[in-house]
Amino acid sequence: MPEVPPTAFVREGRGWLGTGPAVRADFARDAFRRAARWWAQHVRERRRAGFDGPLVAFGAFSFDPASPAGATLLAPERVQRIEAGLPRLGRAGLPTAAAEDGAMSPQDYLRAIDRLRAEIADGRLEKAVLARDVVVRPAGAVDVGALLDALAAAHPGAAVFAVDGLVGASPETLVTVHEGVATARVLAGTAGPGEADALIGSDKDRREHELAVRSVTEALAPHVSGLEASPEPFVLELPHLTHLATDVRAAISDGSGVLELVAALHPTAAVAGTPARAALAAIHELEPVDRGRYAGPVGWVDAAGDGEWAIALRCAQLRPDGTAHAFAGAGIMADSIPELELAETELKLRPILEALGARR
Repeated sequence: MPEVPPTAFVREGRGWLGTGPAVRADFARDAFRRAARWWAQHVRERRRAGFDGPLVAFGAFSFDPASPAGATLLAPERVQRIEAGLPRLGRAGLPTAAAEDGAMSPQDYLRAIDRLRAEIADGRLEKAVLARDVVVRPAGAVDVGALLDALAAAHPGAAVFAVDGLVGASPETLVTVHEGVATARVLAGTAGPGEADALIGSDKDRREHELAVRSVTEALAPHVSGLEASPEPFVLELPHLTHLATDVRAAISDGSGVLELVAALHPTAAVAGTPARAALAAIHELEPVDRGRYAGPVGWVDAAGDGEWAIALRCAQLRPDGTAHAFAGAGIMADSIPELELAETELKLRPILEALGARR
């Protein structure tokens, strides 16, 4: 019988690890509402059956609700609270791998940016996030545990996750709910390592960041009170990138659990654009391949409705044919420089490609 790969979500050393067989629920349209309802019913059934241990489900949702990738909740047979980093999980080394351009070549991406900038100049929208994909071909089977080991070692401050073959290390917290308090970290505006001063001084990046923060605070507002956001963005320096970041905090006022807030927030301007409807239309028009669960919510929920969810970035979907599908995107605005946006996607691809041992 094949071994079941681990399921995990750990940020800054804290989170959950699931092992063994899992109860699985898949959802297509109306996924957030149906997932919340299914999880509440599952918790009630387990409690009625006399189970008094921790109940945790891990989930991954597609970026586009109409995507064939859909959404999945996994409730593993065994869950372990992690407080000081993931234990070593790999049982085998990672194979060598080659990476190749996916449906959108670098030249195609530059042309798509030009088309998008023309739409922005016409006043149809302010910003859209344009993504491109890379296909990774490992020389052998990928051990999910070993991939988690590599990501956790290289990106200790990120949310390291593995859910239903989606594996990555995201720097961006979509929302955390704990005992009636919601927190989020918004990232938008990006530069290379060591470029903090240039990032802070970039009008384009600061405008892009303001749009992302506004989308989060406006989405949370109907559900919370006492909403607080950092008055000025701070610089978050990561191994390969530098981001503008803002932390958001509020008290939940309407009884929403984490899945309800995930539904309210997704998709944020940080991964879609502004205004959302026009940005999503541009994404559908210009991106030649479905994003799947890239840039969708990934995380966990417990029996109380608390949990932590990230945006699925710096990740790859491990596919049944043995390949891995990775994406990266950049926020395009009227004054974007196409070559710099392309370079940004290469920097964003680097964490998952390096973890997979992929050559470019």
